[in-house]
Amino acid sequence: MPKILIVEDEDVIRLALRRLLERNDYQVDEADSVQKALSTYNVNDYALIISDLRLPGAAGTDLISKTEAPVLIMTSYASLKSAVDSMKKGAIDYIAKPFDHDEMLETVERIISSTSGERHTDKPEPSSSQRKQIADANGMIGSCKAMQQLYDHIRRVAPTDATVLVHGETGTGKELVARAIHNQSTRAGKAIICVNCAAIPETLIESELFGYEKGAFTGANSSRTGLIEAADGGTLFLDEIGELPLEAQARLLRFIQEDEIRRIGSVESSKVNVRLICATHRDLKDMAHSGRFREDLYYRINVMKLELPPLRERGKDILELAETLLKSRCEKMKKPLMHFSPKAIQAITTYIWPGNIRELENAIERAVILCDRKEIDNEFLDIDLELVDISQIRGRRTDPAPRPAPVNNNSDRRKSLHADPSEDLSLEDYFQRFVLEHQDSMSETELAQKLGVSRKCLWERRQRLGIPRKKVSSRSGT
Repeated sequence: MPKILIVEDEDVIRLALRRLLERNDYQVDEADSVQKALSTYNVNDYALIISDLRLPGAAGTDLISKTEAPVLIMTSYASLKSAVDSMKKGAIDYIAKPFDHDEMLETVERIISSTSGERHTDKPEPSSSQRKQIADANGMIGSCKAMQQLYDHIRRVAPTDATVLVHGETGTGKELVARAIHNQSTRAGKAIICVNCAAIPETLIESELFGYEKGAFTGANSSRTGLIEAADGGTLFLDEIGELPLEAQARLLRFIQEDEIRRIGSVESSKVNVRLICATHRDLKDMAHSGRFREDLYYRINVMKLELPPLRERGKDILELAETLLKSRCEKMKKPLMHFSPKAIQAITTYIWPGNIRELENAIERAVILCDRKEIDNEFLDIDLELVDISQIRGRRTDPAPRPAPVNNNSDRRKSLHADPSEDLSLEDYFQRFVLEHQDSMSETELAQKLGVSRKCLWERRQRLGIPRKKVSSRSGT
């Protein structure tokens, strides 16, 4: 039974988390501060330590340097910047409060299984840092599970000559993946030729790829080497291969099968040694079944398929990408280094980014151009927080929580929430407790920012849970 240590100063959260973990077969100890954890327990005995970031006395990150166990940091949405900083100090991951029970259990299970695997495997898989060497060398950023798997696949396929198909939405960085594969291969000293099949007219695509002889057609005043031949000894990257005309697909198939090409207008074929990498945002299998893409070509290029996750599914990578892009744009435009406001961080980490990394890059560049201060606020990013639904975007369960039983007044409601701190602390429980404890001292805007939601979302949850904003009457004696 894995042992977990919880370090949290809020009794309600600590006890609720303990009950959740114990109910799922974990052995749990607890402490309300870093000092108590270090003086009471041997922190190296645990499979995982879950610690709040902000604690009385020392911060939760102080545990990182004092234990060999992985440390999971808990923090609020308003402190996401601090959470990223804690990961730079060595925290294995962070989770935002209020957390969903399923999200917490999935995170705990993933961390314990991955770290225990590293300890007990005779020939362990490459570590996260080793995998990221591939990414860092090629300008790729991110450490989410999907990206870690991508780095591992790049490491495995790069030394081979296997054809690779990179699939992902527009703007996810498919060309970066192709360059990473080339740079890690034995062909790194040769050229990589990148071709966007959607950018070349259908009437020119064959001559561009295969070249032509003098006099092959009107206007062919001299012979020309094609892009495939120019990539001889190196790598050819065909982006958006799904846009390739059927006639060009037939010629490309022969090149893949025979490793030879024939220029347009030539009667002789010539051998070439080219590593092929293709990319698309389309479903080629569906296109092949409907006759819009050659089925034999699809199976030829689909030797090793790499999936690039959309930005909205990359979790904590989004903020890391944003901060890296911000630093790059500030340096490029020779502006002082800027940082994001809490509201901007909320916008960046909860927006769905339909244009993926390219859209994020453009939004940050716009913000750097327009902002004259060191802190970039949400308005410069042009992201509307009212259109953001955090629960859906973060992949949390959106089943409506049961409506609490009517309570006569706020005082009774507070009593019901604190009557048994060992009860499960759900998202709605946390929301109710926080609002009731702070609504007399905070404005609606401040409450929304602390909870990491928009004012509209705050109002909707108040209505659903039956805790509307208290209004102070301007008339006396009524």
